[in-house]
Amino acid sequence: MRTKRGNGLAKNAAPWPLPAGDLSRAGFLRLAAGFGAALVGHGLAAAQTRDEGKAMLTRPIPSSGEALPVIGCGTYVGFDIGADGEKRKALAGVVRTLRDAGGKVFDSSPMYGRAEAVLGDLLAGAPDPERTFIATKVWTRGRQAGIAQMERSFALLRVKRIDLMQVHNLLDWETHMATLRSWKQDGRFRYLGVTHYTASAYDELEAVMRKERLDFVQLNYSLDDRSAERRLLPLAADRGIAILVNVPFGGGGLLRRLGIRPLPDWAGEIGCTSWAQILLKFVLAQPAVTCVIPGTGNPAHMADNCRAGSGTLPDAALRRRIIAEWEAGQ
Repeated sequence: MRTKRGNGLAKNAAPWPLPAGDLSRAGFLRLAAGFGAALVGHGLAAAQTRDEGKAMLTRPIPSSGEALPVIGCGTYVGFDIGADGEKRKALAGVVRTLRDAGGKVFDSSPMYGRAEAVLGDLLAGAPDPERTFIATKVWTRGRQAGIAQMERSFALLRVKRIDLMQVHNLLDWETHMATLRSWKQDGRFRYLGVTHYTASAYDELEAVMRKERLDFVQLNYSLDDRSAERRLLPLAADRGIAILVNVPFGGGGLLRRLGIRPLPDWAGEIGCTSWAQILLKFVLAQPAVTCVIPGTGNPAHMADNCRAGSGTLPDAALRRRIIAEWEAGQ
């Protein structure tokens, strides 16, 4: 059984697949094109998985077309450590495991204590830094405070360019967005976006998605919290915004409740050997989702998560069955 991960729980459902009327024609075409690329990648990945056992699917970032591996790593809690040698060794194993599996997205924040500094230390010693996609956040009020905090992130992460800068939990987002756009134009950031982790913020998040041209939105989505299906995932497809999913395990409680149940017979049909893999593949079956970033400081958990990034994903019928079986057990 796996340890607790993430936070944030809700129980709101929306039908799958979404009715075609929920998407504009432009959004439908963007979604179809992106998912088509993912299916092509899936075909290649499935063949490579048979040969290598570890190829990971990728999906395109809509604003650029750059391929991004579908499994990443969040650094909340797990990377907030001191100088403990054994913990550092374990985290080095997490980094190595993700990169060896074909993943490269690491997501952090000044909110996560020492996580940025620890991640910077670990990545400084990792080979081929271009194989790493670093995402972090600004989490403060005021223009100058935001600038100071982001400059500190550059120093802690030991980089001259950050792949993705996000306004954390929409805090003072209008003030920070002007700086983000200027620094992106200057080449200090490659992409920009906003984040939140709770469905209670979805109205504000939707308004920002409609108003601003964003590369990424990070939000919560899981089997027991599917509110994002209603408007935000279709809107992201319509607006050409990549989606990073946090708390895909529903805050850890979801995994604990499922962990006492035997794996269903159909798990093998989608190549799953754990409940964590089932939950991650359930999220990735949404074509608007670009990458899932479950947090962990455990190399074994990282390896298990990575296995969800290759092979077959649930189709619409299996997604409905997964939802029905989950709800029947509550």
